[in-house]
Amino acid sequence: MNHKDFFTSVGGLRMPPIIYGTAWKKERTAALVEQAIGLGFRGIDTACQPKHYHEAGVGDGISNACQRYGIDRAELYLQSKFTPLNGQDPERVPYNPNAGLSEQVAQSFLTSLKNLKTPYLDGLLLHSPLANPKHTLEVWQAMELIFHSGKVKQLGISNCYDLKQFEFLHQNAEIKPAVIQNRFYADTQYDRHLRDFCREHRIIYQSFWTLTANPHILAHATLQALAAKYQRNPAQLFFRYLNHIGILPLTGTTSASHMREDLAIFDFELTAEDCDSIDRLL
Repeated sequence: MNHKDFFTSVGGLRMPPIIYGTAWKKERTAALVEQAIGLGFRGIDTACQPKHYHEAGVGDGISNACQRYGIDRAELYLQSKFTPLNGQDPERVPYNPNAGLSEQVAQSFLTSLKNLKTPYLDGLLLHSPLANPKHTLEVWQAMELIFHSGKVKQLGISNCYDLKQFEFLHQNAEIKPAVIQNRFYADTQYDRHLRDFCREHRIIYQSFWTLTANPHILAHATLQALAAKYQRNPAQLFFRYLNHIGILPLTGTTSASHMREDLAIFDFELTAEDCDSIDRLL
């Protein structure tokens, strides 16, 4: 990928235009992360949530890749998440569940730094809003303290599908969210109103479950015809389209060939007309 393909967040942080997601990789995590970086991924997404992520495996994979391929930590965009208690496995909570919310955030963050073998994170996301908006703000303020310490470069939130909820956070936050990461699917009308808000405030919208949730789009005649036109597969066309409209997708593939295909989307450009034809499918 070229420098022009990178996204720049509202805080001026440069982010690679596609990120490798590490959920549900379990014992394969380290090897897959090492492979992804070796093939060219420079963005890694994880979470301090043992229920779905092997964060220490991500750290091992990054460490191994940096040593093997001579890559400096500064070349990578690394983001993790604080997962509230209701999203954790009660038997494997990575912080003291009886501590206050602010202390839970602090403990989770220190666990992430240890797991990932890094002195800082590029991004720290709240894994999902809490049921009580005041508690969401309390967690966010604890994340802001970490930001002010210089150990994280930007903050964000994931699994936030209510525009009013996101506007409330944006309005009340001292450090505004630079990233929102959501499942990209028809059930939420592809977050059109949220994405409009993001464009207005220069917030990076990251998509996950991007291919899995959209087999009907990948199989649509429009995408099939464009795939033939560009001599690419439908997944490549969809990822490239998302980049063109300002969306940064995650991919969690375990296939080396699919990793290569995902990284090859920067070898071609779609026309505005082609993007419009795909947009009509959403």
